[in-house]
Amino acid sequence: MKSFTRFTLLVFSLFITHNAMAQDDILESLSEIAIVDQKVMMPMRDGVRLATDIYRPKTDDKVPVIFSRTPYNFNSWGDGEQQTRTAQRAYEAVKRGYAYVVQNERGRYYSEGEWDILGVPLTDGYDAFTWMKNQSWSNGKIGTIGCSSTAEWQMAIAALDHPSHFAMVPQAYGAGVGRVGEFFEQGNWYRGGVEQMLFFSWLYGVEHDKFKPRIPAGATQEDLIRISRFYDLAPENPRVDMSEAMKHLPIQDILKNINGKQEVFDKMVRRKPNHPDWYKGGLYHDDMGFGVPSFWFASWYDVSISPNLALYNHVRNNAKDSEVKDNQYMVIAPVLHCRYTRATENTIVGERNVGDARLNYDEQIYAWFDWWLKGEDTNFKEKTPRVQYYTMGSNKWQAAEQWPPENTQLVTYYLNSGGDANSLYGDGELTTKKPNNDTPDSFIYDPMNPVKSYGGNVCCTGNAVQGGAFDQQIMETRNDILVYTTDVLDSGIEVTGFIESLLYVSSDVKDTDFTIKLIDVYPDGTAYNLDETIQRVRYREGYDKEVFMKKGMVYKVDLTPMATSNYFKKGHRIRIEISSSNFPRFARNLNTGGDNFNESEAVIAINSVHHSSKYPSQIRLPIKQ
Repeated sequence: MKSFTRFTLLVFSLFITHNAMAQDDILESLSEIAIVDQKVMMPMRDGVRLATDIYRPKTDDKVPVIFSRTPYNFNSWGDGEQQTRTAQRAYEAVKRGYAYVVQNERGRYYSEGEWDILGVPLTDGYDAFTWMKNQSWSNGKIGTIGCSSTAEWQMAIAALDHPSHFAMVPQAYGAGVGRVGEFFEQGNWYRGGVEQMLFFSWLYGVEHDKFKPRIPAGATQEDLIRISRFYDLAPENPRVDMSEAMKHLPIQDILKNINGKQEVFDKMVRRKPNHPDWYKGGLYHDDMGFGVPSFWFASWYDVSISPNLALYNHVRNNAKDSEVKDNQYMVIAPVLHCRYTRATENTIVGERNVGDARLNYDEQIYAWFDWWLKGEDTNFKEKTPRVQYYTMGSNKWQAAEQWPPENTQLVTYYLNSGGDANSLYGDGELTTKKPNNDTPDSFIYDPMNPVKSYGGNVCCTGNAVQGGAFDQQIMETRNDILVYTTDVLDSGIEVTGFIESLLYVSSDVKDTDFTIKLIDVYPDGTAYNLDETIQRVRYREGYDKEVFMKKGMVYKVDLTPMATSNYFKKGHRIRIEISSSNFPRFARNLNTGGDNFNESEAVIAINSVHHSSKYPSQIRLPIKQ
């Protein structure tokens, strides 16, 4: 044990030394080509100052700006991965003739003020654009870029339509989407009215305590640069086993139970899907305008692929400015959250090899910026398809002028069985023929023994859920999972677009959840998950009201659409799973009809899915013709 510990420490020491060397190398290279101005305290209209690092070419010419705003640590004196990435991005931008500006949201690290998710107020983003536009070295044209929390603030700011905000590249931006069309995710907090538990883990890892050490007000830039070499203000949270932490009830006390910071979490965990406070922060909602040409990046195994695609469609269809409407582009990759550049010639997502998913991301992004920020004729529109999407199974990049591609048609597949679709060994069928069996499929849902999340479209859950495609056969042995499968396919079928599902359900409790999962079944039985969703039944008639069930009554439930592009090869089968839990991807419904977030006691439910001529439960697949 002692020798193992010494070896571990040696490896860790070498890792830190290597990272520090890499950081030093990139900073040296950057200093050779850039004027570096760090810890610039950019003033906002209320007097709060935001810590900003500026890297710009050594030239007297005015240059465009690439702006990255983030809640994460970018102190260049650190040796972490985030700091090294910041220096590398700055180097690439400056090398190409751009000023690269990175800024912490208010209340984060050296930025003054109090933090809230997405860096509210929105005026901070607007004020930052105005400040950069007015600098002597700026040509007045600004593009924004970032992934995840560094992207999600961009949409609401785009609604303000600042005259210098010429273009943006939001990547994995779902937590910035509040309400768009039928999606009421409120920044990934909900799916179908059910809490997505990723923020329970994410907030533990990133939120700074209100009693954190603070830099004295009015500190000079010189002082801030000096002390940043010794103090980067990054908290070191004790490691937590999130797979166990998320089991705690009531869920409102999960962070309290692990000694986490609770200020932001406490107010969010109590909000229902249509609470007015969702509409006061930094989320983008579909009643807002949109004023910026955008190059969007999404991925099939991200946490909110369907709302991401819905937002792209919303902007393309509803932007008032025809130039903005016509300049929306999209890339959809077969990867996890923010993993675009990690695709290889043998890209593995979870357990599934989806082939060579590489793409010339940097070339396309800089061609986009060169066009909008420098006015160069890069032929972006001629070279770049409107939508670039990767089809798994056939493992290839494809192009379309719209989403879904115009040559797709929704085909209805009905659920059917003899009343025993429970588990992989049941008699559940998925067929294009309308069902005629009136015997429903029933299962027991015990919130204290939920179906475990196994793979899926996730991010940010620590060790609680590993995202991606995993063989679901071991899960499908559970009796509380209903399994419906087509016959073996005589020819290949490409499913590309939004997947709609409609269930007719009943229960012996006032409220419960229903989940659905789409799966590609290989000839050897391997069953890879593609997408998944959930619906809390009390919200089946809308998120502005709660309508509870009565025992013995059958209710129609439209689940929020899933999305994928997958080629089901000849010899494969298409499968869906239905259950009432997918935990800890989603919070458990305790089946009481209560608030759920403040409850610890659960009720066991007997839930049923009906499939008959009167109650034709179904899934509608967008099949490419």
